[in-house]
Amino acid sequence: MKIVLAGAGTAGHIEPALAVADAWRKEFPQSEFEFVGTSTGLENILVTGAGYKLTTIPKVTLPRSLNPTGLLAPLKFGQALSKSLQIVNGAECVIGFGGYVSAPIYLAAAIRRIPFVIHEANAIPGWANKFGAFLGGEMAVGKSVKTGKFKSAEVVGLPLKPAISAALDMAKSDWPAARSSAKAKLGIKAGKPFLLIMGGSQGSAAINSIVASSLSNLLADFEILHSVGGKNQLPLASDGYRPVAYIEDMATAYLAADLVIGRSGAITCAEINALGKYAIFIPLAIGNGEQARNADFLIEQGRAALVQQSDFSAQWLIKNLKSALAKSQEFMAGNESDRDAAANIVKLMRRHARIA
Repeated sequence: MKIVLAGAGTAGHIEPALAVADAWRKEFPQSEFEFVGTSTGLENILVTGAGYKLTTIPKVTLPRSLNPTGLLAPLKFGQALSKSLQIVNGAECVIGFGGYVSAPIYLAAAIRRIPFVIHEANAIPGWANKFGAFLGGEMAVGKSVKTGKFKSAEVVGLPLKPAISAALDMAKSDWPAARSSAKAKLGIKAGKPFLLIMGGSQGSAAINSIVASSLSNLLADFEILHSVGGKNQLPLASDGYRPVAYIEDMATAYLAADLVIGRSGAITCAEINALGKYAIFIPLAIGNGEQARNADFLIEQGRAALVQQSDFSAQWLIKNLKSALAKSQEFMAGNESDRDAAANIVKLMRRHARIA
């Protein structure tokens, strides 16, 4: 049995695809998996590192204006479609998670009449997934979408990374003990609350700059772990301030955190929902505005606040941290709403493809 998974570019597209492949393999260990990506995305590290086959196709972007590069888009799409037709041939089911590679894969599946499923993690669907829905793919969403075609999609949750799921299972019997253990594992000193700061998988120069300008004030009240991103300069460490390029053990960091500051990508929101306490989100101001809406469900629960990057400053941060910390103390437990997301998606794929 062959399963094709299209998810490329960012961790938000790739990690849910990996979780679904792992869940499918538990039920059908003899299945053949083929991931589809580009030659430049994180999939070249994450997918191959997980032991799955990766096939690359040309990167197809949606032109936003008439220019020489945009005029080449139809040619690139044709090349991507040609290769996609070869990739999906013989597949029992195809699933896409949005991003550059999904659109030609959806069209190839539709042409070959292979059942395909579309998973949308963001609160506002991207163009590739909208295209897949137009072609008749079975729609699934991480959280309910309030408008448009995806309003009728099945709500399946957002698949969590194995380490996040394992931490959730471990912590749910005694959240206070799990949080204390996580702080001890990270070497967090007693007496000061722990602040976790991150800017998504690539880091954020804007967030890093605000943290740098307010660091002396922050250290008076907090102990800090700061993920600056591999492409950004690593600041000097100091007593109570630990800057790192990337946090390998995010599950422990979430469990230990008294307060989180970061971008509101769909994966981050799901992980904070599962393990976090209270978060201040600064949405990335690009794309179609999905990050500004991804955290709505957390804000409605009273577990997050959102501030636009144009309003986020050292003064804002210093003024609002104490009230955010106070709200954080109201939430000790995490949330299991995404715990079975990968299994839910596998069920949907089996039902749509009529696989017993």
